[in-house]
Amino acid sequence: MAEQSVDRVADQDVDAYVLDVAQRARAASRDIAAADTGARSRALKAIAEAIDGARAQLAEANAEDLFAANSAAIDQPLIDRLELNAGGIDQMIEGVLQVDSLPDPVGAISDLSYRPSGIQVGRMRVPLGVIGIIYESRPNVTADAASLCLKSGNACILRGGSEAIHSNIVIADCVRAGIEAAGLNPDIVQLFQTTDRAAVGALLKQNAYVDVIVPRGGRGLIERITNESTIPVIKHLDGICHVYVHRGADLDMALEIAVNSKTEKYAVCNAAETLLIDADVADEFLPRAAERFATAGVTLKGCEVTQQRVGSEPATEDDWYAEFLGPTLAVRVVNGLDEAIAHINRYGSAHTDTIVSDDYAATRRFLTEVDSASVMVNVSTQFADGFEFGLGAEIGISTDKLHARGPVGLEGLTTQKYVVFGNGEIRKR
Repeated sequence: MAEQSVDRVADQDVDAYVLDVAQRARAASRDIAAADTGARSRALKAIAEAIDGARAQLAEANAEDLFAANSAAIDQPLIDRLELNAGGIDQMIEGVLQVDSLPDPVGAISDLSYRPSGIQVGRMRVPLGVIGIIYESRPNVTADAASLCLKSGNACILRGGSEAIHSNIVIADCVRAGIEAAGLNPDIVQLFQTTDRAAVGALLKQNAYVDVIVPRGGRGLIERITNESTIPVIKHLDGICHVYVHRGADLDMALEIAVNSKTEKYAVCNAAETLLIDADVADEFLPRAAERFATAGVTLKGCEVTQQRVGSEPATEDDWYAEFLGPTLAVRVVNGLDEAIAHINRYGSAHTDTIVSDDYAATRRFLTEVDSASVMVNVSTQFADGFEFGLGAEIGISTDKLHARGPVGLEGLTTQKYVVFGNGEIRKR
Protein backbone atom coordinates (compact mmCIF):
# COMPACT_ATOMS: atom_id res chain seq x y z
CA MET A 1 0.00 0.00 0.00
CA ALA A 2 1.52 3.31 -1.04
CA GLU A 3 0.93 6.46 0.97
CA GLN A 4 -1.13 9.05 -0.86
CA SER A 5 -0.57 12.78 -0.45
CA VAL A 6 -3.42 14.44 1.39
CA ASP A 7 -1.93 17.90 1.79
CA ARG A 8 -4.74 20.04 0.41
CA VAL A 9 -2.93 23.35 0.83
CA ALA A 10 0.46 22.47 -0.63
CA ASP A 11 0.29 25.29 -3.17
CA GLN A 12 -1.05 27.89 -0.71
CA ASP A 13 0.91 30.09 1.66
CA VAL A 14 0.68 28.41 5.07
CA ASP A 15 0.46 31.66 7.04
CA ALA A 16 -2.39 32.89 4.84
CA TYR A 17 -4.16 29.54 5.13
CA VAL A 18 -3.93 29.49 8.93
CA LEU A 19 -5.10 33.09 9.18
CA ASP A 20 -8.13 32.27 7.04
CA VAL A 21 -8.97 29.23 9.20
CA ALA A 22 -8.65 31.29 12.38
CA GLN A 23 -10.85 34.10 11.06
CA ARG A 24 -13.53 31.66 9.97
CA ALA A 25 -13.35 29.93 13.36
CA ARG A 26 -13.88 33.26 15.14
CA ALA A 27 -16.95 33.98 13.01
CA ALA A 28 -18.28 30.46 13.59
CA SER A 29 -17.71 30.76 17.34
CA ARG A 30 -20.41 33.42 17.49
CA ASP A 31 -22.80 31.08 15.67
CA ILE A 32 -22.25 28.14 18.01
CA ALA A 33 -22.33 30.34 21.12
CA ALA A 34 -25.81 31.50 20.06
CA ALA A 35 -27.07 27.98 19.21
CA ASP A 36 -29.40 26.38 21.71
CA THR A 37 -28.90 23.05 23.44
CA GLY A 38 -31.22 21.28 21.02
CA ALA A 39 -29.26 22.34 17.95
CA ARG A 40 -25.98 21.23 19.48
CA SER A 41 -27.55 17.93 20.49
CA ARG A 42 -28.84 17.30 16.97
CA ALA A 43 -25.36 17.95 15.62
CA LEU A 44 -23.75 15.49 18.02
CA LYS A 45 -26.25 12.74 17.18
CA ALA A 46 -25.68 13.37 13.48
CA ILE A 47 -21.90 13.17 13.98
CA ALA A 48 -22.26 9.77 15.69
CA GLU A 49 -24.42 8.54 12.79
CA ALA A 50 -21.94 9.83 10.22
CA ILE A 51 -19.01 8.07 11.91
CA ASP A 52 -21.01 4.85 12.12
CA GLY A 53 -21.78 5.10 8.40
CA ALA A 54 -18.13 5.71 7.51
CA ARG A 55 -16.66 2.58 9.08
CA ALA A 56 -15.30 1.23 5.80
CA GLN A 57 -13.68 4.55 4.87
CA LEU A 58 -12.24 4.85 8.38
CA ALA A 59 -10.74 1.35 8.23
CA GLU A 60 -9.16 2.07 4.85
CA ALA A 61 -7.80 5.45 5.96
CA ASN A 62 -6.41 4.03 9.20
CA ALA A 63 -4.73 1.20 7.30
CA GLU A 64 -2.96 3.82 5.16
CA ASP A 65 -1.77 5.64 8.26
CA LEU A 66 -0.55 2.43 9.90
CA PHE A 67 1.29 1.38 6.74
CA ALA A 68 3.06 4.74 6.52
CA ALA A 69 3.89 4.69 10.25
CA ASN A 70 5.40 1.22 10.08
CA SER A 71 7.33 2.11 6.93
CA ALA A 72 8.76 5.15 8.72
CA ALA A 73 9.74 2.99 11.74
CA ILE A 74 7.72 5.16 14.15
CA ASP A 75 8.03 4.11 17.80
CA GLN A 76 5.67 1.31 18.79
CA PRO A 77 3.81 3.33 21.49
CA LEU A 78 2.82 5.87 18.81
CA ILE A 79 1.68 3.11 16.45
CA ASP A 80 -0.40 1.61 19.27
CA ARG A 81 -2.10 4.97 19.76
CA LEU A 82 -2.63 5.36 16.02
CA GLU A 83 -4.55 2.13 15.46
CA LEU A 84 -8.32 2.53 15.15
CA ASN A 85 -10.02 -0.86 15.06
CA ALA A 86 -13.75 -1.68 15.15
CA GLY A 87 -13.82 -1.47 18.93
CA GLY A 88 -12.08 1.89 18.79
CA ILE A 89 -14.70 3.19 16.37
CA ASP A 90 -17.45 1.94 18.70
CA GLN A 91 -15.80 3.73 21.61
CA MET A 92 -15.45 6.92 19.58
CA ILE A 93 -19.17 6.87 18.76
CA GLU A 94 -20.02 6.12 22.39
CA GLY A 95 -17.89 9.08 23.44
CA VAL A 96 -19.78 11.45 21.14
CA LEU A 97 -23.13 10.22 22.42
CA GLN A 98 -22.02 10.40 26.03
CA VAL A 99 -21.00 14.03 25.54
CA ASP A 100 -24.46 14.65 24.08
CA SER A 101 -26.09 13.12 27.17
CA LEU A 102 -24.21 15.34 29.62
CA PRO A 103 -25.84 18.44 31.13
CA ASP A 104 -25.27 21.56 29.08
CA PRO A 105 -23.10 23.95 31.12
CA VAL A 106 -23.60 26.95 28.84
CA GLY A 107 -25.91 29.64 30.18
CA ALA A 108 -26.16 28.25 33.69
CA ILE A 109 -26.36 31.02 36.29
CA SER A 110 -24.94 30.41 39.75
CA ASP A 111 -24.33 32.29 43.00
CA LEU A 112 -27.19 34.70 42.32
CA SER A 113 -27.74 36.92 45.32
CA TYR A 114 -29.24 40.30 46.27
CA ARG A 115 -26.92 43.10 47.25
CA PRO A 116 -27.87 45.87 49.74
CA SER A 117 -28.43 48.20 46.78
CA GLY A 118 -31.24 45.98 45.51
CA ILE A 119 -29.36 44.58 42.51
CA GLN A 120 -28.91 40.85 41.94
CA VAL A 121 -25.41 39.63 41.08
CA GLY A 122 -24.57 36.18 39.74
CA ARG A 123 -22.27 34.38 37.36
CA MET A 124 -23.15 32.83 33.99
CA ARG A 125 -21.16 30.03 32.40
CA VAL A 126 -20.11 30.87 28.85
CA PRO A 127 -17.89 29.32 26.12
CA LEU A 128 -14.21 30.19 25.88
CA GLY A 129 -14.62 31.02 22.17
CA VAL A 130 -12.09 29.44 19.76
CA ILE A 131 -9.94 26.54 20.93
CA GLY A 132 -6.91 25.29 19.03
CA ILE A 133 -6.11 21.64 19.69
CA ILE A 134 -2.74 20.22 18.60
CA TYR A 135 -2.32 16.48 19.06
CA GLU A 136 -0.38 13.41 17.97
CA SER A 137 -1.25 9.90 16.86
CA ARG A 138 -4.67 9.21 18.36
CA PRO A 139 -7.31 9.80 15.66
CA ASN A 140 -10.14 9.44 18.21
CA VAL A 141 -9.05 12.83 19.60
CA THR A 142 -10.53 14.41 16.46
CA ALA A 143 -14.02 13.24 17.42
CA ASP A 144 -13.54 13.71 21.17
CA ALA A 145 -12.26 17.27 20.88
CA ALA A 146 -14.85 18.30 18.30
CA SER A 147 -17.69 16.90 20.41
CA LEU A 148 -16.59 18.58 23.61
CA CYS A 149 -16.05 21.93 21.90
CA LEU A 150 -19.39 21.71 20.11
CA LYS A 151 -21.32 20.79 23.27
CA SER A 152 -19.66 23.59 25.25
CA GLY A 153 -20.46 26.18 22.58
CA ASN A 154 -16.92 26.63 21.27
CA ALA A 155 -15.46 26.62 17.79
CA CYS A 156 -12.28 24.60 17.38
CA ILE A 157 -9.29 24.31 15.09
CA LEU A 158 -7.78 20.81 15.04
CA ARG A 159 -4.21 20.01 14.05
CA GLY A 160 -3.62 16.28 14.27
CA GLY A 161 -0.30 14.54 13.75
CA SER A 162 0.88 13.86 10.21
CA GLU A 163 0.98 10.16 11.04
CA ALA A 164 -2.83 10.13 11.44
CA ILE A 165 -3.78 12.51 8.63
CA HIS A 166 -5.87 10.05 6.56
CA SER A 167 -7.90 8.90 9.59
CA ASN A 168 -8.33 12.44 10.88
CA ILE A 169 -9.64 13.75 7.57
CA VAL A 170 -12.34 11.06 7.40
CA ILE A 171 -13.41 11.72 11.02
CA ALA A 172 -13.40 15.50 10.51
CA ASP A 173 -15.50 15.12 7.36
CA CYS A 174 -18.03 13.13 9.43
CA VAL A 175 -18.02 15.85 12.09
CA ARG A 176 -18.63 18.63 9.60
CA ALA A 177 -21.36 16.59 7.88
CA GLY A 178 -23.12 16.16 11.22
CA ILE A 179 -22.86 19.86 12.00
CA GLU A 180 -24.31 20.79 8.61
CA ALA A 181 -27.11 18.24 9.04
CA ALA A 182 -28.14 20.13 12.19
CA GLY A 183 -28.26 23.40 10.26
CA LEU A 184 -25.15 24.86 11.88
CA ASN A 185 -22.04 26.47 10.42
CA PRO A 186 -19.53 23.71 9.52
CA ASP A 187 -16.64 26.08 10.28
CA ILE A 188 -17.39 25.43 13.95
CA VAL A 189 -14.93 22.52 13.56
CA GLN A 190 -11.97 22.84 11.18
CA LEU A 191 -9.15 20.35 10.70
CA PHE A 192 -5.89 21.61 9.20
CA GLN A 193 -5.66 20.14 5.73
CA THR A 194 -1.87 20.21 5.76
CA THR A 195 0.89 18.29 7.49
CA ASP A 196 3.32 21.22 7.21
CA ARG A 197 4.82 21.82 10.66
CA ALA A 198 4.87 25.56 9.94
CA ALA A 199 1.10 25.55 10.36
CA VAL A 200 1.53 24.92 14.10
CA GLY A 201 3.79 27.93 14.50
CA ALA A 202 1.37 30.09 12.53
CA LEU A 203 -1.56 28.96 14.69
CA LEU A 204 0.28 29.84 17.90
CA LYS A 205 0.44 33.47 16.74
CA GLN A 206 -3.31 33.85 16.12
CA ASN A 207 -4.07 35.43 19.50
CA ALA A 208 -6.49 37.87 17.82
CA TYR A 209 -8.78 34.98 16.87
CA VAL A 210 -7.91 31.97 19.08
CA ASP A 211 -8.61 32.03 22.83
CA VAL A 212 -6.80 28.95 24.13
CA ILE A 213 -4.45 26.21 22.88
CA VAL A 214 -4.66 22.61 24.11
CA PRO A 215 -1.69 20.37 23.19
CA ARG A 216 -1.87 16.58 23.46
CA GLY A 217 1.29 14.66 22.77
CA GLY A 218 4.86 14.09 23.78
CA ARG A 219 7.05 16.35 25.86
CA GLY A 220 8.77 17.83 22.80
CA LEU A 221 5.49 18.96 21.28
CA ILE A 222 4.17 20.44 24.50
CA GLU A 223 7.42 22.23 25.33
CA ARG A 224 7.48 23.78 21.86
CA ILE A 225 3.90 25.00 22.16
CA THR A 226 4.43 26.36 25.67
CA ASN A 227 7.52 28.25 24.57
CA GLU A 228 6.15 29.63 21.29
CA SER A 229 2.47 30.31 21.96
CA THR A 230 1.16 33.85 22.27
CA ILE A 231 -2.14 32.26 23.36
CA PRO A 232 -2.92 30.77 26.82
CA VAL A 233 -2.16 27.02 26.95
CA ILE A 234 -3.92 24.23 28.89
CA LYS A 235 -1.42 21.38 29.16
CA HIS A 236 0.59 18.83 31.04
CA LEU A 237 4.18 17.92 30.21
CA ASP A 238 4.64 14.47 31.78
CA GLY A 239 2.61 11.76 33.43
CA ILE A 240 4.95 10.64 36.20
CA CYS A 241 2.34 8.85 38.30
CA HIS A 242 2.95 7.03 41.59
CA VAL A 243 1.39 4.14 43.48
CA TYR A 244 2.19 4.24 47.21
CA VAL A 245 1.62 1.05 49.22
CA HIS A 246 1.18 2.26 52.79
CA ARG A 247 1.79 0.05 55.79
CA GLY A 248 -1.96 0.04 56.40
CA ALA A 249 -2.73 -1.44 52.96
CA ASP A 250 -4.57 -4.62 52.15
CA LEU A 251 -1.62 -6.16 50.31
CA ASP A 252 -3.75 -8.28 47.98
CA MET A 253 -5.59 -5.15 46.90
CA ALA A 254 -2.34 -3.22 46.68
CA LEU A 255 -0.82 -5.81 44.36
CA GLU A 256 -3.74 -5.68 41.94
CA ILE A 257 -3.78 -1.86 41.96
CA ALA A 258 -0.03 -1.61 41.38
CA VAL A 259 -0.05 -4.10 38.50
CA ASN A 260 -3.09 -2.53 36.85
CA SER A 261 -1.76 0.99 37.27
CA LYS A 262 1.34 0.00 35.31
CA THR A 263 0.21 -2.63 32.81
CA GLU A 264 -3.40 -1.93 31.81
CA LYS A 265 -1.89 0.34 29.15
CA TYR A 266 1.73 1.42 29.03
CA ALA A 267 1.71 4.30 26.56
CA VAL A 268 -0.73 6.54 28.44
CA CYS A 269 -0.09 9.50 30.70
CA ASN A 270 -1.99 7.94 33.63
CA ALA A 271 0.16 4.78 33.76
CA ALA A 272 2.16 4.39 36.97
CA GLU A 273 5.89 5.00 36.52
CA THR A 274 7.03 4.66 40.15
CA LEU A 275 5.97 2.26 42.89
CA LEU A 276 6.61 3.36 46.47
CA ILE A 277 6.44 0.73 49.21
CA ASP A 278 6.37 1.34 52.94
CA ALA A 279 9.39 -0.26 54.62
CA ASP A 280 7.09 -1.94 57.16
CA VAL A 281 5.50 -4.13 54.43
CA ALA A 282 8.40 -4.33 51.94
CA ASP A 283 9.59 -7.80 53.02
CA GLU A 284 6.17 -9.29 52.28
CA PHE A 285 5.08 -7.13 49.36
CA LEU A 286 8.24 -6.74 47.26
CA PRO A 287 8.72 -10.42 46.29
CA ARG A 288 5.05 -10.78 45.35
CA ALA A 289 5.14 -7.60 43.28
CA ALA A 290 8.40 -8.57 41.57
CA GLU A 291 6.96 -11.93 40.56
CA ARG A 292 3.79 -10.38 39.09
CA PHE A 293 5.71 -7.73 37.20
CA ALA A 294 8.16 -10.29 35.86
CA THR A 295 5.25 -12.35 34.57
CA ALA A 296 3.92 -9.22 32.84
CA GLY A 297 7.30 -8.52 31.27
CA VAL A 298 7.96 -5.36 33.28
CA THR A 299 11.56 -4.44 34.11
CA LEU A 300 12.07 -3.09 37.62
CA LYS A 301 14.58 -0.37 38.42
CA GLY A 302 14.94 -0.26 42.16
CA CYS A 303 16.51 1.52 45.10
CA GLU A 304 19.22 -0.27 47.08
CA VAL A 305 16.69 -2.05 49.28
CA THR A 306 14.72 -3.23 46.23
CA GLN A 307 17.91 -4.48 44.56
CA GLN A 308 18.84 -6.46 47.66
CA ARG A 309 15.40 -7.99 48.15
CA VAL A 310 14.42 -8.92 44.59
CA GLY A 311 17.53 -8.37 42.45
CA SER A 312 16.14 -5.51 40.37
CA GLU A 313 18.21 -3.30 38.10
CA PRO A 314 19.61 -0.25 39.92
CA ALA A 315 17.56 2.94 39.67
CA THR A 316 19.38 6.18 38.85
CA GLU A 317 18.32 9.64 39.99
CA ASP A 318 16.94 10.25 36.49
CA ASP A 319 14.69 7.18 36.79
CA TRP A 320 12.65 8.85 39.53
CA TYR A 321 11.87 11.65 37.05
CA ALA A 322 11.22 9.29 34.12
CA GLU A 323 8.01 8.79 32.18
CA PHE A 324 8.86 5.39 30.70
CA LEU A 325 5.65 4.90 28.66
CA GLY A 326 6.59 1.25 28.43
CA PRO A 327 7.24 -1.90 30.50
CA THR A 328 9.69 -0.33 32.97
CA LEU A 329 8.85 0.63 36.55
CA ALA A 330 10.92 2.46 39.16
CA VAL A 331 10.55 1.01 42.68
CA ARG A 332 11.53 2.62 45.96
CA VAL A 333 11.12 1.55 49.58
CA VAL A 334 10.24 4.54 51.78
CA ASN A 335 10.17 5.06 55.51
CA GLY A 336 6.56 6.00 55.97
CA LEU A 337 4.00 8.50 54.74
CA ASP A 338 6.13 11.63 55.12
CA GLU A 339 8.86 10.23 52.89
CA ALA A 340 6.33 9.02 50.31
CA ILE A 341 4.65 12.42 50.05
CA ALA A 342 8.02 14.18 49.85
CA HIS A 343 9.13 11.85 47.04
CA ILE A 344 5.95 12.41 45.02
CA ASN A 345 6.04 16.18 45.40
CA ARG A 346 9.72 16.26 44.41
CA TYR A 347 9.82 13.84 41.49
CA GLY A 348 6.21 13.73 40.29
CA SER A 349 4.65 15.75 37.50
CA ALA A 350 1.49 16.76 39.43
CA HIS A 351 -0.59 14.40 37.27
CA THR A 352 -2.01 11.42 39.19
CA ASP A 353 -0.94 9.64 42.37
CA THR A 354 -2.65 6.98 44.47
CA ILE A 355 -2.26 5.58 47.98
CA VAL A 356 -3.33 2.09 48.98
CA SER A 357 -4.28 2.06 52.66
CA ASP A 358 -7.10 1.35 55.10
CA ASP A 359 -5.72 3.99 57.47
CA TYR A 360 -8.15 6.93 57.30
CA ALA A 361 -5.75 9.48 58.76
CA ALA A 362 -3.02 8.49 56.30
CA THR A 363 -5.30 8.69 53.30
CA ARG A 364 -6.60 12.11 54.36
CA ARG A 365 -3.05 13.43 54.68
CA PHE A 366 -2.16 11.98 51.30
CA LEU A 367 -5.19 13.65 49.68
CA THR A 368 -4.37 16.97 51.31
CA GLU A 369 -0.59 17.10 50.91
CA VAL A 370 0.08 15.50 47.52
CA ASP A 371 0.03 18.41 45.07
CA SER A 372 -1.34 16.70 41.96
CA ALA A 373 -4.27 17.20 39.63
CA SER A 374 -5.78 13.81 40.56
CA VAL A 375 -5.11 12.22 43.97
CA MET A 376 -6.62 8.80 44.63
CA VAL A 377 -7.22 6.29 47.40
CA ASN A 378 -7.32 2.52 46.83
CA VAL A 379 -7.76 2.72 43.07
CA SER A 380 -5.64 2.37 39.93
CA THR A 381 -4.07 5.51 38.47
CA GLN A 382 -5.42 4.46 35.09
CA PHE A 383 -8.83 5.77 36.15
CA ALA A 384 -7.52 9.35 35.75
CA ASP A 385 -9.50 9.87 32.59
CA GLY A 386 -12.35 12.11 31.53
CA PHE A 387 -14.53 9.20 30.44
CA GLU A 388 -14.04 7.41 33.77
CA PHE A 389 -14.63 10.65 35.71
CA GLY A 390 -18.02 11.05 34.01
CA LEU A 391 -16.94 13.99 31.87
CA GLY A 392 -17.58 12.19 28.60
CA ALA A 393 -14.59 12.41 26.31
CA GLU A 394 -11.81 14.61 27.64
CA ILE A 395 -9.96 17.26 25.69
CA GLY A 396 -6.80 16.65 27.69
CA ILE A 397 -5.27 16.57 31.14
CA SER A 398 -4.13 19.77 32.80
CA THR A 399 -1.51 19.87 35.54
CA ASP A 400 -1.68 23.67 35.62
CA LYS A 401 -3.67 25.43 38.32
CA LEU A 402 -5.20 28.02 36.01
CA HIS A 403 -7.70 27.77 34.38
CA ALA A 404 -8.55 24.06 34.60
CA ARG A 405 -6.88 21.14 36.41
CA GLY A 406 -7.07 17.40 35.84
CA PRO A 407 -9.14 15.88 33.02
CA VAL A 408 -10.65 18.77 31.06
CA GLY A 409 -14.25 18.21 30.06
CA LEU A 410 -17.17 20.49 29.31
CA GLU A 411 -16.88 22.76 32.32
CA GLY A 412 -13.15 23.19 31.69
CA LEU A 413 -13.99 24.52 28.22
CA THR A 414 -16.14 27.28 29.63
CA THR A 415 -15.55 30.31 31.79
CA GLN A 416 -17.85 32.61 33.76
CA LYS A 417 -18.95 36.18 33.43
CA TYR A 418 -20.82 38.28 35.95
CA VAL A 419 -24.46 39.04 35.26
CA VAL A 420 -26.40 41.73 37.09
CA PHE A 421 -30.19 42.21 37.33
CA GLY A 422 -31.92 45.28 38.58
CA ASN A 423 -35.15 47.26 38.61
CA GLY A 424 -34.02 50.79 37.88
CA GLU A 425 -31.39 51.04 40.63
CA ILE A 426 -28.82 53.81 40.24
CA ARG A 427 -25.60 54.18 42.19
CA LYS A 428 -25.18 57.07 44.61
CA ARG A 429 -21.78 57.45 46.28
